[in-house]
Amino acid sequence: MKIIKKILLLLLALIVLVNLVVIITGNTYMYNALIYQYASIDDYKHFENRTVKAGTYIPIPEATSYNKTHLSKDFRDYLIQTQTTAFLVMKNDSICYEEYWDGYGTDSYSSSFSVSKSIVSILIGIAIDEGKIKSVDQKVSDFIPEYGKGQNAQLTIKHLLTMSASFDYDESYASLFSSTTKIYYGRNLKKMLLNLKVTDVPGKKFNYQSCNHLVLAYILEKATGKTLSDYASEKLWKPLGAKDDALWSLDKKNGMEKAYCCFNSNARDFSRLGTLFLHNGYYNNQQIVSAQYVGESITAAPLVDEAGIKSECYGYSWWLTDIDGEKIFYAQGILGQFVFVIPSKNIVAVRLGKKKEPKGNIPAFQYILKSIIKEFTTSYDNNHN
Repeated sequence: MKIIKKILLLLLALIVLVNLVVIITGNTYMYNALIYQYASIDDYKHFENRTVKAGTYIPIPEATSYNKTHLSKDFRDYLIQTQTTAFLVMKNDSICYEEYWDGYGTDSYSSSFSVSKSIVSILIGIAIDEGKIKSVDQKVSDFIPEYGKGQNAQLTIKHLLTMSASFDYDESYASLFSSTTKIYYGRNLKKMLLNLKVTDVPGKKFNYQSCNHLVLAYILEKATGKTLSDYASEKLWKPLGAKDDALWSLDKKNGMEKAYCCFNSNARDFSRLGTLFLHNGYYNNQQIVSAQYVGESITAAPLVDEAGIKSECYGYSWWLTDIDGEKIFYAQGILGQFVFVIPSKNIVAVRLGKKKEPKGNIPAFQYILKSIIKEFTTSYDNNHN
């Protein structure tokens, strides 16, 4: 019994010591990371949120052929197996297909994860159009004086938009100790972003780091004098005629938006982002963001990857690809949140879900895009004209 008591006391002392170290080092984010373990599309329920208010609702029309297309068994099985919660396809600005699973529906909130990065990019473009930011070439230090020294002083807004800042930041999703885990569950994003250091010449290498968009969000706060959510509401969500208020998760009550992720909405309202860029920034009889900025956003930044090979996959926070000769751009989240735009086919598609898995050796985005092109272009046009 004495030995057992000693062991229990030692374990208790160890637990107390570990907790003291966590608290003293400011790493209390670990508690939430351990409780929730994995990021979820419903994490907004665990976080504080700021409302991105909708304005006058502009309904999205349904095509005369709405939901008359039958997905191939192979594709539909894949959507179900990967825990898809929403799949929506728009053609010629009308919804031609939508389906929901697992209790989710047209008004269900779902995290967009890194689709939020594309939203932040749009807001940067709007701020440039308004003259609140001079251009993408403006120095970050103009807005954040703490960036006025060392290689940080070379940093421009374009470097942040194109993932070429090269910060001392660990973009790891599996480690409890990574920078990404810390900003997802942490409670002081501004302190973290003010202490970031550029470790290489910016503007040379494509280096995907979520922290870039926290810096962009802080720039937008400084430039506009508004919270990111309020600016998004006024300049984007209301002009787009969104049906529902969105929620942008915060690091703490009345805190800062997790700008690199955590914009929560639904498939129909997310589709408006794709339609906006399909029409070069024009929506509901107004130019919401300039056509020039849209064009630059979906043009590959002249960068190389870590191996020194030319990288042509990313613009101003939009992903770029070529599928069977089709030039496509899209916003993407870690669990397979997609807003696809296929300009030559006049198609916008949204997929939301809980898992992103390849189809055999084909990446998820490629398989979904190939399926959309196959099932909603030639055969669709022949059957539904």
